[in-house]
Order: sequence, then structure tokens, then C-alpha cells
Amino acid sequence: MEYQYPCSQHWTTEEIIAVIDFFQAVEKAYEKGIARDEFMSQYRRFKKIVPGKAEEKKVAKEFEELSGYSAYLVFQKAQQAEDNKMIFMKSQSSL
Repeated sequence: MEYQYPCSQHWTTEEIIAVIDFFQAVEKAYEKGIARDEFMSQYRRFKKIVPGKAEEKKVAKEFEELSGYSAYLVFQKAQQAEDNKMIFMKSQSSL
């Protein structure tokens, strides 16, 4: 799949990499599965860069529109999962 990840011109290179890593973790949950702890670690890094709920929703919605993958649904599933469990998501739609 070819698309650009959402990012802000105000983020540093390291912050952009961390945000991309988070969205790649979301992709991994849909494409082959990801360990809950790995996903939550990426989410915590993401939240240090995007701490506000409004900005988080905006960036996550932009990513979902581009990719078809919901960061919110993966996060919900990760919250419900036990430590060290794998998270597998079903694709919502095919783009």
C-alpha cells in the first residue's frame, strides 16, 4: 500500500519517526498481528508527541482515511487484552 503518514511540520525528525512507528504498529495489528505490549509501547511514545485528545483524533482519522486501518480500534482491543497477548484485527475495508 502506498500512502503518506500524517505528520506535523512542528515535529522533530525523531518525533516523526516515533509517530510513523506507531502507525506501522497499527498496520501490523491488521496485517499479521502484534504483541499487546509492543503496541502499547508504541502508543505511549506516540502520546508523548501527540498528548491532546483532539490532535490524536485528527491525526488518527487522517491515517484511517489514508490506510483504512483504525488506530482507535487497535487501541481499544489492546486495552482489553492481557499482557503479552497478540492483537489481531480484521480489515475493515479494502482500499
